[in-house]
Amino acid sequence: MPKMKSKRALMKRIKITKSGKIMHKSAYTGHLAPNKTTKQKRHLRKGGQMHNSDVKRIRVLISQ
Repeated sequence: MPKMKSKRALMKRIKITKSGKIMHKSAYTGHLAPNKTTKQKRHLRKGGQMHNSDVKRIRVLISQ
């Protein structure tokens, strides 16, 4: 049986650090941006680390 492909849509949305942590970008950044305050937009620029409860599911999709 051939190897399973990893989910490319997911791979475009996350980054895996050298230590193996999964980082993601913030949502709500592009759409309706003029209505958001400067503070909101500034905090949304920074991404974040994927929550531990999601990491197990994400790793399955990456390693297929």
